Amino acid sequence: MGSTLKFVLVTLLILVLVYGFIHFVLRKIGKDRRNLLPANFVAKVKFPLILLLLAFALQAALIRDTYFSLPEYYGLFNQIKNLLFILSFTWFVIIGIRTTKKILLKRYDITLADNLRARKHTTQLNILERILISMVIVLGIGFALLSFDGIQEVGVSILTSAGIAGIILGLSAQKMIGTLIAGVQIALTQPIRVDDVVIVEGEWGRIEEIRLTYVVVNIWDKRRLVVPTTYFIEQPFENWTRTTSELLGTVYLYVDYRLPVDELRKEQTRILQETSLWNGKVDVIQVVEGTEKTMQIRSLVSAKDSGTAWDLRVLVREKLISFIRDNYPESLPTARIQLENSEKTTA
Repeated sequence: MGSTLKFVLVTLLILVLVYGFIHFVLRKIGKDRRNLLPANFVAKVKFPLILLLLAFALQAALIRDTYFSLPEYYGLFNQIKNLLFILSFTWFVIIGIRTTKKILLKRYDITLADNLRARKHTTQLNILERILISMVIVLGIGFALLSFDGIQEVGVSILTSAGIAGIILGLSAQKMIGTLIAGVQIALTQPIRVDDVVIVEGEWGRIEEIRLTYVVVNIWDKRRLVVPTTYFIEQPFENWTRTTSELLGTVYLYVDYRLPVDELRKEQTRILQETSLWNGKVDVIQVVEGTEKTMQIRSLVSAKDSGTAWDLRVLVREKLISFIRDNYPESLPTARIQLENSEKTTA
């Protein structure tokens, strides 16, 4: 019993020293400015590292053939050791996948105005991360189940006796499988990307998050619209930043036919040149329609992104209306009524 206790104490001491050394090395690496690892990497690997060291401790005890003087618990200790190894390695692989994604994303700044490339790679890496993590978890559960004796025989018997139930579940899972495939298709074809500006179900918003089975749209008033991934494969929607973040803003005005359109064009040019919202590319005013009462004028202006385009449209609309009101008030929409006097004769 004395030798067993001594062996246990020595093993624990060695494990503590190993853990302390690894933790020290990781902290030193984390403080290095040239280090690419995330700031919280040490905290993330702490628990799987402890589980791995415990698994090694159990393995050492089993090799020692002491079993704490309880040989009848050999099978239990061996099973716990196997599960600890599987859990720790699965945990390490998941951390490795997430860390690799963060390192790769450091090369792309999604906060830039022209962030098309960054949004493309962010979307691909996010979806690929979730696919790989799902596969790793499934494999980890599979290996954990296979570590139990007789699990294969049990599995075969369950599948044989539940054939009809399996068919029903398979049919029920078709929609879920289709949703997963849609998530993979979005990653490959990219009809949407993270931070894309879209119109979905009549709502204007940005793609905030793309999951394997659903997409979160951050609507302009801070609501969140959760849409299944199949929606973006099967349903039409507007993507305002599909190829570029630049966008045209449209302003419609209804004015009287007496308004001099050339003066309105000069005023719009002056307004655009005085604001930083305009990117200097598109400055157009056109008469697009005439009715029996008014003519419709369309103003086209360009901006670097959708948010700026919205602000520019509001500014141009306000300034043009003020210009017409102050300089050509008779050109504002009016309703003409002609009254004819009828003379009444009295006898």
